[in-house]
Amino acid sequence: MSPIILDGHSLTVDQVLAVARQRAEVTIDPAAADAASRSRAFVDAAVAKGDAVYGINTGFGRLQNVRIPDDKLVELQRNLILSHVVGLGDPLPDDVVRATMLLRANVLLQPSSGARPTVAERVVALLNAGITPLVPEQGSVGASGDLAPLAHIAQVLMGEGWVIEDGARAPAGEALGAAGIEPLEFLPKEALSFINGTQVQTAVLSLIVADARRLWRAALGAAAMSLEAVRGTPVPFDERLHQLRPHDGQRRAAAVLRELLEGSEIRESHRENDPRVQDAYSLRCTPQVLGAVHDAIEFAARTLDIELNAATDNPLVIDGAVLSGGNFHGQPIAQALDVLAIALTTLAGIAERRIDRLTNPDLSSGLPAFLTSEPGLQSGLMMVQVAAAALVAESRSLCMPASVQSIPTEANQEDFVPMGMAAAFKTRRILANAQRVVAAELLCAAQGLEFLLPLQPGTGVRRLRARIREVVPPLLTDRPLAPDVEAVYAMVTAEDLA
Repeated sequence: MSPIILDGHSLTVDQVLAVARQRAEVTIDPAAADAASRSRAFVDAAVAKGDAVYGINTGFGRLQNVRIPDDKLVELQRNLILSHVVGLGDPLPDDVVRATMLLRANVLLQPSSGARPTVAERVVALLNAGITPLVPEQGSVGASGDLAPLAHIAQVLMGEGWVIEDGARAPAGEALGAAGIEPLEFLPKEALSFINGTQVQTAVLSLIVADARRLWRAALGAAAMSLEAVRGTPVPFDERLHQLRPHDGQRRAAAVLRELLEGSEIRESHRENDPRVQDAYSLRCTPQVLGAVHDAIEFAARTLDIELNAATDNPLVIDGAVLSGGNFHGQPIAQALDVLAIALTTLAGIAERRIDRLTNPDLSSGLPAFLTSEPGLQSGLMMVQVAAAALVAESRSLCMPASVQSIPTEANQEDFVPMGMAAAFKTRRILANAQRVVAAELLCAAQGLEFLLPLQPGTGVRRLRARIREVVPPLLTDRPLAPDVEAVYAMVTAEDLA
C-alpha cells in the first residue's frame, strides 16, 4: 500500500480508511511543511510584538481578557492541555483515534494553523509507530472543537497520559521511549491549535459514511432477495418509472435492484398467474425509501469532503494577521450525523418489515411459518424478527437530533454548542443496529429461497445467496441463531455484498 501523503488540502475518505483501519504509512509533503514554517513566523512575530492575541498571550474562554506574561507562554500551553484532559467513559475504538490523529495532522499543516510542522510530524510518528492514545469517548460538546478528546491525544504527544497496547492501558512515556519518539513541548498557540478542531466527530463521520455506503448496497441485496423469496414483482423498478421522479438515490437503487433480479426463474414462474395487483410498500417502494437513504449518506459525504481539509482551529493566521473566529464549531458535522441517524434507522425499519413479511405466514405468499419445515414443533426464525424489531425500536429512540441540544458552557462564553460527539455516539450505535437488521434479513431471505428450489432467483441474488451459504447453512432444525446473524453481520460490515 502506498504511503498517504499529507499536504493540508487533499485528504480523502479512502485515505482516512487506509490509515485508520489498514494502518497505511503516512508521510508529510515537504512543501506543506515549508508553508507551515512560514506561517509559524507570523505567530512568533505576534508574540514578539506584544499585542494581545487570543490564546497566545491571553487566557481562554471566559478568561480571554487575562494577559499572560511572556515568560509564562509555554506554561500556558501546557496548562491548557492538562486542564482539558477530562474525557470520560470507555475508550474510543482504535480506528476512530487513528482517523482523528490523521485529520489533526492534516489540519495543522495548513498555513492558517500557525503551528510548527514539528507538531504534525510528531503525530505522524505516532501513527507510523502504531501508538494509539487512550481517548475516552465522552466529554466533548463539539464546539471550540472536540477539546477533551483532543487533549488526551496532545497529552500523549507530551509523553504523558496513556496509550492502548495489545488491548491494555500503558504509560505514554514508555511507549514513546520504546519507539524513539521525543516528547513534544507546545510553543505559543500550538496547544490551542491542537485541541480547537472538529477532528474527533469528523473521524467518526468518516468511518460511518464509508460503512453506510457499503451497508446501502447490502440492504438492496437483502431487499432483492426478500422480493424473490415472497414471489414479488420487479415491475416497480422499471427505469421509466424512476425517470419521472429522478432523485439520484432513487434511480441508483432501482438500477441496482434490476441488476440483482435479472434472469430470475422465480419471477417467470408466476408472471402470468399471480392474483396480486401490487406488492406492499416495503417491497414496492424500496427504491424510493433506500434512494432517500442514499441521498442522505451522500449529503453527509459532501459535508465530510469539505471538513476533511478545512481549517478548524482558532485563532487562524490569514494574510499575516492572527484572526479569532469560530471555525471550530461542529454544527455542520453534528447535523450530518443526525441526518445519518435518521436515514440508517429508516434503512433498518424497512428491512425489519420485510423480515416480518418473510416469516409471517399471513404475508409470505406460501412460505411456511417462520421459515421452518415443521412449524409448531420448531420455531424456526421467529426470534430473528423479534431481535430485529428490538434493534429498530432502539434506533428510533436514538433518532432525536443531538445537534439541537445545546447547553451553554465556559461560563456562557460558549453559549451555543452542537453536541457533535453525542450525535456521533448514537449514530455509531444506529449503524451497528442497521447492519445487524440487514444481516437478519439476508439470513431470513436466504432461508425463504430454500423453499422455492429448484427455481433460481436472479443472477445477482443467486451470487449473494451463495456467499451467505458459505458462512451459514440452511436451517433444517432449530438451533441457536445468534451465531448465524453475527456471521452474516461480519460479512455486511467487511464486504461489498451487492
